[in-house]
Amino acid sequence: MQDTAALTDDTRRRLRRELRQRRRELSVKKRRDAAERLCRHLRQLPEMQRAKRVALYLPNDGEIDPTPLIPWLKRRGTRVHLPVLKPLSLNQLWFVHYHAATPMVVNRYGIPEPETRFGAHRARRTPAWALDVILLPLVGFDERGQRMGMGGGFYDRTLAFTRRPGPCPRLIGLAHDCQRVERLPAASWDVPLDAIVSDARVIRP
Repeated sequence: MQDTAALTDDTRRRLRRELRQRRRELSVKKRRDAAERLCRHLRQLPEMQRAKRVALYLPNDGEIDPTPLIPWLKRRGTRVHLPVLKPLSLNQLWFVHYHAATPMVVNRYGIPEPETRFGAHRARRTPAWALDVILLPLVGFDERGQRMGMGGGFYDRTLAFTRRPGPCPRLIGLAHDCQRVERLPAASWDVPLDAIVSDARVIRP
């Protein structure tokens, strides 16, 4: 593991590339096994057992896959939501109810997301504060619960409201355990997480 207590912007970019490459190099079998272990950990969390509205993501670029959790959530009557890039807004997200018949499109990053242009589907948007749990992908993390995202700030901007009083979801970051580093510095804009879960551990900051 690498000591990353103080990172320049250039070092941060290099580390982000390195950690993304680590997860890309995992075989299909290792990714599938990691997803099963991840979801086993998630099913044991009190937040997940209580949740009625959960947002997760469709994996991209080697991200650990939370979608094996969906059948378990549906059996419990939990509504599943996916993030959608918010148009006409700087790097923010909506969350849209997701089910087998949800119409999907590919966003500008090549990631499938629910279609939101149709009037009937538009009503299914859910504000982040109304969700019980949001599962978000990480590029890196450390044992103290610090984390590194993709660098676009989508979740940090969307979830900035959690720093203020009022209702807010539990935030759980997900990653392959190979994305763990010795130490990551906290950035002023990083929204704190309630937990980080990998295929090997659960970290409570």
